[in-house]
Amino acid sequence: MNEITRVVQLGGGITSWATARIVVERYGAANTVLLFADVKAEHPDLYRFNDDVSKSLGLPITTVADGRTPIEANRDAKFLGNSRLAPCSKLLKQVPCREWLTAHCDPARTVLYVGIDAYEIGRVPGVRAGWAPWPVEFPLIEPPYYDKDHWLAEARRIGLEVPEMYRLGYPHNNCHGGCVRGGVAYWAHTLKTFPAVFAEHEQAESGFRTDGGKSATYLTETRDGVKRPLPLVELRHRVEAADADQPGLFDPYDWGGCGCFTDDPSERAA
Repeated sequence: MNEITRVVQLGGGITSWATARIVVERYGAANTVLLFADVKAEHPDLYRFNDDVSKSLGLPITTVADGRTPIEANRDAKFLGNSRLAPCSKLLKQVPCREWLTAHCDPARTVLYVGIDAYEIGRVPGVRAGWAPWPVEFPLIEPPYYDKDHWLAEARRIGLEVPEMYRLGYPHNNCHGGCVRGGVAYWAHTLKTFPAVFAEHEQAESGFRTDGGKSATYLTETRDGVKRPLPLVELRHRVEAADADQPGLFDPYDWGGCGCFTDDPSERAA
C-alpha cells in the first residue's frame, strides 16, 4: 500500500513542535518524519528541546546540515543577509531539506508541514510556491486560531520545558539571537542578552562592509521619513551611550521575523 509520508519541518521553535504534535495526533507516527536542518549556530537549549520533542512524540529526528554557519554561508554567497533576503536561510535550511526530499520522497505520496500560524498567513503562498512539487499544509492556520503564548502554555501543561530563548524574551528560537532577519529591537535585545553573539555578527558585518559592501547592513531604520542603513556598531554605540529604554532610541516593536522555511522562488535563484 502506498502510504503518505508526512514530513514536518522541525525548526526547534514552539510552532514547529505544535505542528508535529497535530500531525502525529491526526495520522500517527508510523509515516511521519521530523526533518531538522542544523545551521550549526543554535542556542544549545534548542537541541535539548528537540530531543524532548522527539521523546514526547516517539519519533527520531532526521537531521540534515550543510556544515557551515550563517555567517560563513553569507560570506561565501558574497551577500550580507537581511530581512528581505537571507542566503543563509536558503543555503543552510532550504537546500539541505530539498536535497533530502528529492532523495527520499515522491511528491505524489508526500505532504510537507510547516509551522506557520494564523498571524503569519501572508507567507503561505510563497511557501507553497517555493516547495513545489511537494504539497505543503499548515495545521496552525486552521481554526481555532492560537498564538505562540497558547502553545507555550500547552507545552508546559504536558511537561515540556519550553526553549530558553522564549524565556529570555525572544519571539523565535533560532540562531542563538543572531538571526539576520531580526529587527532593531531584536538586535538590541541580543546585545544585552548574548553580547558575544552580537560581537561576532558586528565583526562579520563590519568585515563585509570593509570588503566592498559599504552600504550592506543587517538593519535599516527610517527617521524623518528617510530610510537608511543601520550598522550593528552604530546600534551598539547608541545603546551604550544612553539608557536602552530611552524613547526614540530604536523602534521597540521592530523584532523582525524568521521565515527560514519560506523558500521564496526568488531566493532559490539567488
